[in-house]
Amino acid sequence: MTLSDVQAVSAATLRRLERATGDLAAACLSAMEDGQPWFARLPADQRAGVLLVTQTGISNFVAWFGEPGETMRLTAEAFRIAPKDLARRLSLRQTVDLVRIATEVMEERLPPLAADEPEYRTLVEAVLRFGREIAFAAATVYANAAETRGAWDARQEALVVDGVIRGETDDALVSRAATIGWDPGAAVRVMVGSPPEDGGEEAAEVLSEMRRHATRLGRQVLVGVQGSRLVLLLTEPRGRAAGDPDRALAPIVADFGPGPVVVGPVAANLAAAHASALAALAGLRAAPGWPDAPRPVDADELLPERAVAGDPTAVRGLVESVVAPVEAAGGELLRTLAAYLEGGGSLEGCARALFVHPNTVRYRLRRVSELTGRSATDPRDAHVLRTALLAGRLAEPGSSP
Repeated sequence: MTLSDVQAVSAATLRRLERATGDLAAACLSAMEDGQPWFARLPADQRAGVLLVTQTGISNFVAWFGEPGETMRLTAEAFRIAPKDLARRLSLRQTVDLVRIATEVMEERLPPLAADEPEYRTLVEAVLRFGREIAFAAATVYANAAETRGAWDARQEALVVDGVIRGETDDALVSRAATIGWDPGAAVRVMVGSPPEDGGEEAAEVLSEMRRHATRLGRQVLVGVQGSRLVLLLTEPRGRAAGDPDRALAPIVADFGPGPVVVGPVAANLAAAHASALAALAGLRAAPGWPDAPRPVDADELLPERAVAGDPTAVRGLVESVVAPVEAAGGELLRTLAAYLEGGGSLEGCARALFVHPNTVRYRLRRVSELTGRSATDPRDAHVLRTALLAGRLAEPGSSP
């Protein structure tokens, strides 16, 4: 808005406006304290910031009358000099309430300074435009602050995800995660897969939908796109027993791109999440070895494929979850399991090879299932068990049957 849009005021009126700016700003501050109880409870530095913005806005408003053809600078200058964190400490609603109060004070005190009726109408109209302009300026400031905050949060989020992948889960990373609202002590799992096929804004919307799904499930999530893989850090709900299927993951998994989605084991907290990330990434590399794997698939369900792909952690996992408990139980269980698997899965053939009754073989296989959670009669479980036997033999030559 330029001065040519309204009738100019006299020099005498302009001087009265200039002299009134200090008292007007003080009157605005007093009205804010009276009209908004929360304002009086603000720290002194925040009230001072509001006064500074008010004084600058009024001064620019008055100066505008003395500069024909100039645009009103309050939108550019009044908020520029505000403390950097003022927009974060006051909500947009609170700021709008303060702008309304300041406008009402100006409507009451400025028009009576006019020399005649035309000037009075000019001031009334100008104050109304002032309120509109300052409200637009406030909205712009908050929009910019939100955009800046969003960009900063996204950067911190990417750094946290990258730190977990790299194993740089020190105090600095935990602190960085806390600044964006993450609970560093919450149990967490790492999920990896391919990012959405559509790039640009559509992919950004899909990632936002992932966050919304997690929020509705009462979980926190950090998302990172690293080239051809999408990495999620997802908090684990309290009270869910280990091994229970997490069906709530389905809507989140649906937002991944095509191909396998692998979920790492539960880590106690963010600082320990690197192990979950390693397992998930190793599982993602090995997943093509099991084309019929579910989606998502736990990284521990891919131990055979990971072991074949050269993952030493998977080799140890197979030995510790299968060979060690069966061997510790004794009673010819390990020898019976090997004979059954290597004999083609024939109960009678295994019994003849071991010179025992078939019921003895049944009992021993049932004990193996109780110890390992895997049944030698199930094709997938049999594959895991046989790979575990091989891993045990290679780990300790001569110690296994």
